[in-house]
Order: sequence, then C-alpha cells, then structure tokens
Amino acid sequence: MSHGHSHGGGGCRCAAEREEPPEQRGLAYGLYLRIDLERLQCLNESREGSGRGVFKPWEERTDRSKFVESDADEELLFNIPFTGNVKLKGIIIMGEDDESHPSEMRLYKNIPQMSFDDTDREPDQTFSLNRDLTGELEYATKISRFSNVHHLSIHISKNFGADTTKVFYIGLRGEWTELRRHEVTICNYEASPTQQTTKSIRLPHRRTSFPKGWRRLPQ
Repeated sequence: MSHGHSHGGGGCRCAAEREEPPEQRGLAYGLYLRIDLERLQCLNESREGSGRGVFKPWEERTDRSKFVESDADEELLFNIPFTGNVKLKGIIIMGEDDESHPSEMRLYKNIPQMSFDDTDREPDQTFSLNRDLTGELEYATKISRFSNVHHLSIHISKNFGADTTKVFYIGLRGEWTELRRHEVTICNYEASPTQQTTKSIRLPHRRTSFPKGWRRLPQ
C-alpha cells in the first residue's frame, strides 16, 4: 500500500503497525473523551450536529450510521476545543470508498472560532490523504508544533473529485493534561458568576478623621 505524504513533516503509517496490541489500540485513540463536545463546531455540515458524531471510540469507527457530509461544496472545517492541554501525536481520517473521501487535511492549533476565511493563513501542518476505509492509517503530527494544544482546527480542503465530502471517523492520538489550578478556578468562576454572592468579604476597619471642631453624629 502506498501511503500519503505530508507537507511540513510527519507521515502516514498503519495503526496496526503501532506498538500497542489490538486490545489497547482503542485507548491510544481516546482523546475524543477530552473534547468539549458542546462547543465543538463543524462548518459546512449538511446536517446540523453530525460533525460531532465522527469523534467516537476507535472500536466504533466502522459504524457507518454516524458520519458527516459537507453541504455547499467539498470543504469541512472542524473546530475542536479540548478540556485541557493536549500533545497531539497522530490523526486517523476514515471516509467512503469513492471520490467523496478527503484527499487533503490542514491542521491549525489554538485558533478558537476559526472560519473558512481564516484558512487562507499558513497551516501548522498539511497532509495529503490516502483512502482509508477501515480506520487503519495514522498521520503523524509534528509533536514540537502540537505539544500544547487547547483548540484544534481540522480543515478538509479537498476530496478526490466529488461534489461533497463524507467522513465517518476521526481518531486523535496523544496525551492530555489537566488545566492548571488557577485556570480551572477562573473557568468555574466565569461559568457560575453567582457563586461570588455566597462568599462574604471582611473589609478592614478604617478610622475616619474629622476636621477640628467637628464631631460624629450619634447613630
């Protein structure tokens, strides 16, 4: 099998060639558990919310009832917020056995609310894709560029010639670390601003001085 190449580093290899035995391979692609699905966006999806369905367990990657298909043209743009910091090491893109399969993937890190207008900028990494019908081809990222990712954008820029693009599974492999304590505190504070009303604040007593000849009126 001839594997695709990537521009700017990285490559493609079969997931089966990885060191993990089959029963542990699903754990390796468990970063979908660290995605904030409520805030995940898929631009140009033909059915609202369908883009979230392709981030699923590796063992369920062949479930073809869940997929996303582009709408107006062949492009798709996933905005993926994580619940912590991620070191992204590899990506799997699984599509259909026809021209609707993605042929190019462009990655951008830490650009929340990215739009198609923003894809004119230089991506952090670009991959030429091969058809993958079983979810076995992994595209290795440049870890030095993706070692501190809290938001990932995946731009499917083209396919193999169809009017629309179809994706069944996106697998993300890497490491996740929890946000630092002060960041978590800030997040909780912003999410529940009314909590501040439950805390009492003791202000220091301050002596008030009056001009000579003045006196404080009785309360």
